[in-house]
Amino acid sequence: MDTNRLRELKLLPVWRARTGAIPDQAPVATHAPDGSALPETDTANCLHANQQMDVAAMDWAQLRQAVAGCTACPLSQARKQTVFGTGDKAASWLFIGEGPGAREDELGEPFVGQAGKLLDNMLQAIGLKRDQDVYIANIVKCRPPGNRNPQPLEAEQCRPYLLRQIALVQPRLIVALGKVAAQNLLASSESLASLRGQLHDFSGIPLIVTYHPAYLLRTLTDKTKAWEDLCFARSTMQSLQASSQL
Repeated sequence: MDTNRLRELKLLPVWRARTGAIPDQAPVATHAPDGSALPETDTANCLHANQQMDVAAMDWAQLRQAVAGCTACPLSQARKQTVFGTGDKAASWLFIGEGPGAREDELGEPFVGQAGKLLDNMLQAIGLKRDQDVYIANIVKCRPPGNRNPQPLEAEQCRPYLLRQIALVQPRLIVALGKVAAQNLLASSESLASLRGQLHDFSGIPLIVTYHPAYLLRTLTDKTKAWEDLCFARSTMQSLQASSQL
C-alpha cells in the first residue's frame, strides 16, 4: 500500500486512538438415582450444560439481564459492571475483541478508550461506522484484573453468551480482533501471524483475523498489515453480498 494512500486514509503514522439478575434456571441434579452424590466435576458439567441450554433460548433483553447478573467466574467479583456489547443488532459485520479494559469497565461499553477511537478510525477507513451495520462484542463480558488475557475457564463460562449474541445478530462476517479472540473463536493455539490472511469458518460464518487496536497503538509498524487485513475483510464482504444477490 502506497504511503500517501495510507496517509489519506488516516492510517499513517497514527490512527488517532478515539444490572439485573439471571433468570431462574431449572434445578440441576446433584445426586444419582441411588441417592449417592454425583462427583463435583459431573455437577459442574451439568450446571454448564444447563446454562448453555437456557442462554440459547434468550432474546436480547433476557440475554443482557443474564450477563448483568452473571457470577459464573471470578471475574464478576472485581468488575464495576459487565460490558455486554454494542451496535446494530442485525449487523452484517461482527467485530470481537478479547475483554473489557478499565474504561470499558467504568462505562459498560466495549472499545471506548484510545483503542476504541482507533477501532472507529479502522472502521471508517473501510466505509463503516459503529452502530451502523456493525456490532462489537468481546470474548468475556467482565474486565480481567490488570487487563490480563482472559483465562480459559473465564472464556468458557462466557462463551454461551457470545454464541447467543452471534446467533441473534446473524452476521455475514466475523472479524476477530487480536490473538486471544482468534484463538478462542477458532479453538486454535496458532500464532496471530499464521491465522491472518486467510478465510476461516466459524459455524458456517466466514471469519477473518487481524490485530487488536490496543496492540496497534503500541506497535505502529504493524498498522500496514492491519490495513491489508481490513482490505481483505472488505473484499470478502463484497463477495458475500454479491453472491447473495445471485
